[in-house]
Amino acid sequence: MACVAVTWARPESTYTDKWDNINVDEILESNRLLKGYVDCLLGKGRCTPDGKALKETLPDALEHECVKCTGKQKSGADEVIRHLVNKRPDLWKELAVKYDPDNIYQARYKDKIDAVKGSA
Repeated sequence: MACVAVTWARPESTYTDKWDNINVDEILESNRLLKGYVDCLLGKGRCTPDGKALKETLPDALEHECVKCTGKQKSGADEVIRHLVNKRPDLWKELAVKYDPDNIYQARYKDKIDAVKGSA
């Protein structure tokens, strides 16, 4: 969940910055857009090209602590985490079940997750 935001893969040392200028706030403020991305990530709906890239990249980003993320991607990921933890815990839980069934990443990122609780 740490990089649910905007991270996409390419073979170089960082994920592509092709979508770094996506308006994360617009997605988070729109139930329709947010649900579209979450449904894509959960395999419950169709994926836009950027959603598909995010879905392909998310496991790597989680596993490697977003080391290939650009600064904007890390900032966007933090924003998404804060939003989901505080305003959409239902979606956070669904994503956690899908991408962290053994609670590995929840434990690894516990301090970061706890730090954003209540800071919407």
